[in-house]
Amino acid sequence: MSVTVRPYRGGGFEVDILWRSQNGRRHRERKRLDITSKTAAQRWGEGRERELLLRGPTLTRKEVPTLEQFAPRFMDGHARANQLKPSGIAHKELVLKNHLLPMLGAKRLDDLTDEDVQQVKYKLRHRKPRTVNNVLTVLSVMLKKAVEWRVIDHSRCIVRLVKVHQGTARFYSFEEFEALVEASRRVSAVAQLVVLIGGEAGLRAGEMRALQWADIDLTRRQLRVARSEWHGHLTATKGGRVRYVPLTRRLAAGLEAAQPGAGKTDEVLKRDNGEPFRESHVADLLAKVAREAGMPPHGPHTLRHTFCSHLAMRGAAVSAIQVLAGHQDLLTTQRYMHLSPNMLDAVIDEPSPEGEGFAVD
Repeated sequence: MSVTVRPYRGGGFEVDILWRSQNGRRHRERKRLDITSKTAAQRWGEGRERELLLRGPTLTRKEVPTLEQFAPRFMDGHARANQLKPSGIAHKELVLKNHLLPMLGAKRLDDLTDEDVQQVKYKLRHRKPRTVNNVLTVLSVMLKKAVEWRVIDHSRCIVRLVKVHQGTARFYSFEEFEALVEASRRVSAVAQLVVLIGGEAGLRAGEMRALQWADIDLTRRQLRVARSEWHGHLTATKGGRVRYVPLTRRLAAGLEAAQPGAGKTDEVLKRDNGEPFRESHVADLLAKVAREAGMPPHGPHTLRHTFCSHLAMRGAAVSAIQVLAGHQDLLTTQRYMHLSPNMLDAVIDEPSPEGEGFAVD
């Protein structure tokens, strides 16, 4: 035990008591006394020291909110204060509403344990690993913010994500893509633009919908990807970076044919009634094109897979594909670096210099 008395800057004295139990556990108390006598402060400290020796420290538990009580503060102080994308805010709200609040909402933040995290994983065991990780990531960020904002002293649990096995991305072969382009011509001029913008420029669906004529430079034959659209909101691209993509000849020709009379701030993709495209419109149009081509329908992201895969199959460098596709992480680009099975067959069947074919030891 030790009692230290020192003058307090704002007046009075601070009493600092350090207590150690028989099992080695430490306890420290510091209290400011609004008195003018150091001797009186020393006497108070020694009296408190005797109480600690007789009864031990009385630990008062910090008032900590439940996860449900903390959720609005988290959404305002983190998601909205940092001006996350509307899609990101909506995603966190859905994760809270559909998963975290029903499972853990009544628990205090400092009562959440590793077992609670495992229970979340168990209850979501039939969901895709990426979905499970999205839920766990929101929980992890909430706990980190609670510590950062001193709502809790520390988190009692460690949030470990589940393992995600990288599958192969579905993409159109060269022949399938040409058939899709031909079918899109028969459907409509805007259908052809959707197929070419996705398959030959690699834009995400939201980037397609946000593309304006001011982003098109037919003289330099390039387009600028500067924004994305989500439920009527224009936001930055994924990753927040502007990128430039060269135009193929037929994409440039298709844009040039569609441009007359369009204003600079007009969207490139417009519906027949002049309204801009929304999420379901692009998917519906691609389904119509797929039916025309006699193929099963796939979403607009398959066109982006096709863009990256075709670049890889033509021998483009990984770094070049990363820049053109706007990937933040090189690992994402490497996922697209798979080759068509037909090309692998061609390599296997390639005759050796001796004319004996491919040899396997």
